[in-house]
Amino acid sequence: MPQEYVQTQATPDLVLYTFRRCPYAMRARLALRSSGFAYETREIELKHKPQHLLTLSPKGTVPVLWVKTPSGVSVIDESFSIMRWCLSQRDPQSWWACLDDPKIQGLKLIEQNDGVFKQHLDRYKYPSRFGLSSGLEHREQGAKFLHELQKRLRDHAFLSGEHWGVLDAAIAPFVRQFAHTDPAWFFVQVWPELGAWLRSFEASADFLAVMQKHPVWQEGKPQALS
Repeated sequence: MPQEYVQTQATPDLVLYTFRRCPYAMRARLALRSSGFAYETREIELKHKPQHLLTLSPKGTVPVLWVKTPSGVSVIDESFSIMRWCLSQRDPQSWWACLDDPKIQGLKLIEQNDGVFKQHLDRYKYPSRFGLSSGLEHREQGAKFLHELQKRLRDHAFLSGEHWGVLDAAIAPFVRQFAHTDPAWFFVQVWPELGAWLRSFEASADFLAVMQKHPVWQEGKPQALS
């Protein structure tokens, strides 16, 4: 089992196993960027996972953050746990503050995104994987969550409140994936604030930075820091 992460005093040596288009990996990279940590990017092919990744995390999913410090090594292999770790170390943009506001109910929103919404997203985007002839029913079910986001964005500029925060970074990659399954359909729906929020995210410096392409990692070859 991966080791639990610990609060670090010295700057850690970080290696992130990632897959560029994966929304889970995307939100981990966003948190790393926000916290200001430099890290080694190891882009993988999902069909050819490197042995070191499987040694660190036998379940073989991304992202996986390998944290090396003078006091020891830890492995974090859940995307939101990576976000929590980064922002518990450094949070210069106050991303985490929204989760302390009971009115926002941020953890509940992330649970809905990672649970029911992600299930509908997968079946909408990849219906054949689930023995479905069409994903349209799941598109309609997933849209219910998006209408809830639209309601929030009518009242505040961001899901996190008055400024971009951890809720936006944790959820935007999944909304993006849903939108790009059929953009012509998505952007004519009655959720103008949601559409504007997504477009702003995709045009942001943070998004463009974390979506830079990296060659597939090969063991023994040095990688550039992100």
